Amino acid sequence: MMRTSPARIVLYVISALVLVYLILPVLIIAPISFSSARFLTFPPPSFSLRWYQQYFSNPAWMQATRVTLTVALLTVVIATPLGVAAAYAISQSKLRIMRLIHMALLLPLVVPIIITAVGIFFVYARVGLVATMPGLVLANVMLGLPYVVISVLAGLQSFDPAQEMVARSLGMNRLRSFFAVTLPQIKSSVVAGGIFAFISAMDETIVALFISGGQYQPLTKRMFTALRDEIDPTIAAISTLMTAASFMLVLLASTRQKRGG
Repeated sequence: MMRTSPARIVLYVISALVLVYLILPVLIIAPISFSSARFLTFPPPSFSLRWYQQYFSNPAWMQATRVTLTVALLTVVIATPLGVAAAYAISQSKLRIMRLIHMALLLPLVVPIIITAVGIFFVYARVGLVATMPGLVLANVMLGLPYVVISVLAGLQSFDPAQEMVARSLGMNRLRSFFAVTLPQIKSSVVAGGIFAFISAMDETIVALFISGGQYQPLTKRMFTALRDEIDPTIAAISTLMTAASFMLVLLASTRQKRGG
């Protein structure tokens, strides 16, 4: 019988504590969302679906949900092909400028989000994109693009470029050989990148606070505004649904990457 070393036990304990720390907010918010109490109360005195019913029956919340899903889907549609093209160009080119382009594409992950939000707001104020759907989509495409680039580059690193060269030697041009040979083999990375871009657009708050308004307010901004006026368990219900959706999408992306298809 194998004995577990003290170091391994300490590692297991630390890992368990980190996991508990990460999921503790969810373990608190989820039960509150089923509370029958008028205000946020933990533990809930009794369980009810009234706050979920209030969310789905409220036109303002439904409008914000439609805006969020529309922005997230359009972000995926735009950011995914752009990210795939950028990642392919970066992986194929030996030019030094491609390294600079690579770094520039990853800047949204490096620059503090509040600085990015302020910069986007001032640019949008000049061109009239504040409180518009195109403005929200373009901002989220910029924020979601790095996830697609990183995911696709990881997929291209495990792909043998000689296969594409063989296809081109048989008469295919570069574009056709990419779609026929390369893309099918990195499709799991492409899908994973698109999923993470979707999650990024769905959960983005800081930029939305600066550039959204009127009828084009995503869920995150409307939740923030509602928290200033009155805290009720409807916010907990929405948070639980968004967390569950994000978790399922991450699980899907992880599963596809492991299967490699």
